Amino acid sequence: MVIRFWSARAGEVQSQAYLEHFQKVVLPKLRGTDGYIGATALTRRAGDEVEILVATAWQSLDAVRRFAGQDFEAAVVEEQAAALLTDFDRQVRHFELAATDVSVSSLLRWR
Repeated sequence: MVIRFWSARAGEVQSQAYLEHFQKVVLPKLRGTDGYIGATALTRRAGDEVEILVATAWQSLDAVRRFAGQDFEAAVVEEQAAALLTDFDRQVRHFELAATDVSVSSLLRWR
């Protein structure tokens, strides 16, 4: 399993708008991609802004490529989402899941 990490920053109101966009636009697109397992969006206060960290789980890097294209380390950020953010990662980071105390089926039920 591969976990893809991406982060962004936004003002309070804009962060809520981004999370709504994430749920209504991004998640349905991800769910339609073969090899997608699940996603988690996390937030934390960072001064006057909110930092957003998105972790998506994939069966393999090939599955990530089906979503992101050949340049799979480039962030996929729609123009509508980018307009809500003060800054965001242009590159993502991928990690192979090495150990966990959470079952994949639990993660899928949780989302």
